[in-house]
Amino acid sequence: MNHVGIVLISHSPEIVKGLESLLKQIQENVPLAVAGGTDDNEIGTDVFKIKQAIESVYSEKGVVILFDLGSALINAEMAIEMLENHPNIKIADAPLVEGAYAAVVEAGIGSTLEEVVAAAEAAKNLQKVH
Repeated sequence: MNHVGIVLISHSPEIVKGLESLLKQIQENVPLAVAGGTDDNEIGTDVFKIKQAIESVYSEKGVVILFDLGSALINAEMAIEMLENHPNIKIADAPLVEGAYAAVVEAGIGSTLEEVVAAAEAAKNLQKVH
């Protein structure tokens, strides 16, 4: 079964590597790629790292992108423009950790691209302390 792919973008390579490790323990069948830091692994984001991450997990089921801070969104949008022959790419407006967790679980049960995005975005409303 093909699953929706997930790309995690952070200004910090360590943040997405740690999150990738956590998520692979939860659901190892979901295609997952990370793009953290600049091309020389400094703090920041790199459009070509993001493009490569998307390509590495892309299928007809699509790809959901989650990111940490605003400028990562700009580079994600530029990477998507460079991949105009890959139509099924969505950016989730979601917290990186909780959104990625929800997205991986949803993708793991074979959900559609839209359902995976919705699960990630629903994590914005998750009440962690009652």
